[in-house]
Amino acid sequence: MSAVDPIGQFVSLFARAGTNAPFDHVAVTLATSTRDGHPSARIVLLRGVDARGFVFYTNYTSRKARELALNAYAAICCYWPWLDEQARIEGIVERVAEDESDEYFASRPRGSQIGAWASAQSQVLASRAELEQRYHTTELEYEGRAIPRPPHWGGFRLVPSRIEFWRAGTFRLHDRQLFVRAGDTWSLQLLYP
Repeated sequence: MSAVDPIGQFVSLFARAGTNAPFDHVAVTLATSTRDGHPSARIVLLRGVDARGFVFYTNYTSRKARELALNAYAAICCYWPWLDEQARIEGIVERVAEDESDEYFASRPRGSQIGAWASAQSQVLASRAELEQRYHTTELEYEGRAIPRPPHWGGFRLVPSRIEFWRAGTFRLHDRQLFVRAGDTWSLQLLYP
């Protein structure tokens, strides 16, 4: 990796965003699109960042996962209004290793583990009562024992090819830094606001 380190810069910014944060700083926008370019965006929780990329977890049958299976290009936008800063990350998304998904799933609250089994995420739901019944049935099924990770649930990692940092400036003279990856090397460009 080159001396230019946008991942390290993001990790520092992310830590600052989490210090005395008035809102959940791990909530970020993930944008995906269909094979023919119809976009979709939603909030996901950013659960890991390292040199390999940016990790979030979901149901593999969800709309986002189905779109990623057809078009692996995606983008994440993080905005922290209390800092007046944001980061934009673009790249290819891949599934994380099974053991990483297992480890994260085991760390989740039991209720969230049950919910991962009970929810057919993004599918049509007849009624709230149906979801609650599925939850209750799953809760009874695993009563008194550990809940394994569902095979249809796990992590994705966005492997970045572009990372942009934006910081608000006086008179809208914002600071913008764009890092572009070529192999293992990052180059830095400044952008007009």
